Amino acid sequence: MKKTWIIWCVLAGLLVFAGCPGKPAAGETAGVTVRLLTDASGIDDKSFNAAAWRGLLQYYGDTTENSTQRGSLYDVVTANTQDMYIPNIQQATDEGYDLIITTGFTFADALAEVAEKNPDQKYMIVDVDWVGLPNVLQATFAEHEGSYLVGVAAALKALEDGIDNPRFGFIGGILSPTITKFEVGFYQGVLSIIPGARIDDYYVGSWDDPGSAKSQAKNWYDSGVYAIYSAAGASGNGTIAQAKEYRTQGINVWAIGVDSDQHDEGLYNDTDSAVLTSMLKRVESATLYALKAIETGSFKGETITFDLKADGVGYAVTNPALPESIKARLEEVKAQIVSGQITVAATYAAARQIPGFPQNLKAQD
Repeated sequence: MKKTWIIWCVLAGLLVFAGCPGKPAAGETAGVTVRLLTDASGIDDKSFNAAAWRGLLQYYGDTTENSTQRGSLYDVVTANTQDMYIPNIQQATDEGYDLIITTGFTFADALAEVAEKNPDQKYMIVDVDWVGLPNVLQATFAEHEGSYLVGVAAALKALEDGIDNPRFGFIGGILSPTITKFEVGFYQGVLSIIPGARIDDYYVGSWDDPGSAKSQAKNWYDSGVYAIYSAAGASGNGTIAQAKEYRTQGINVWAIGVDSDQHDEGLYNDTDSAVLTSMLKRVESATLYALKAIETGSFKGETITFDLKADGVGYAVTNPALPESIKARLEEVKAQIVSGQITVAATYAAARQIPGFPQNLKAQD
């Protein structure tokens, strides 16, 4: 049971957990109860999981500043290893939450196994469209469209800086069709501005290994790479850390953030950030959509696609180093994608058909 909807207006023991609210206790206000389940990088990854958590807090009128990761109606559980995925999902199911949210495609098999045995429990998963159960809402995003825009931004900035033959890099977390969308979208954006630009890619193999990403970023920056885009969860923080070090030394390199606006993570003095821009993947929109569906009784098994037209993806403009001229150009390109004038390939197989697109990337077809 699968339908794809384009949303035109987004509804505004190895357990590490922060409490078990379940159903409200005596004296508490009744309402939707939800548990967010994350991988080892947790909600402090400053990226993907953090965005899902923001949406949850927004729904309950809480903030990251005063939240203790537990409200009377919500909480979060982080799995240190993947073999805890099924136990964590089953525990949340047994505790009777109205909604259980899992973040990321690595949860797909575990969620499918538990959800099929518990047809009355409602679940949501992000970045998956193949579970296909009537009690699972699947939220997907057009990451390739947002990534195209930050690729355009990086290439335009290189031209503005007068970089000769600029090189660009992409660091992924775990090889998958989802991360491929980030990579091929980014490189299509770069090549639309600088045809023939040299491009490199690398996969960490983990969402929580910033050290490996930092080491690769250093190697690339040392060899002349100008900007690196990371779609690797908390691993990507290593790219930002290396860019900060080099910009502090006066070396003109950039990191491109992902999922959340990572400008502040790149600050190396009071005003300057090593993160030129970030591809915004508004996972919080999916969280809000699911919670609202529970509240209104409209929840159903379906696949929701949050694309550029629906404001499900975008780019950050926090860094003053991104000039108005580039922002204006990005808005023009955004309008062309929304109107269909520019079509961004979402798979490596499709991107390879574009003249001049790299044929030897590590991206998955």
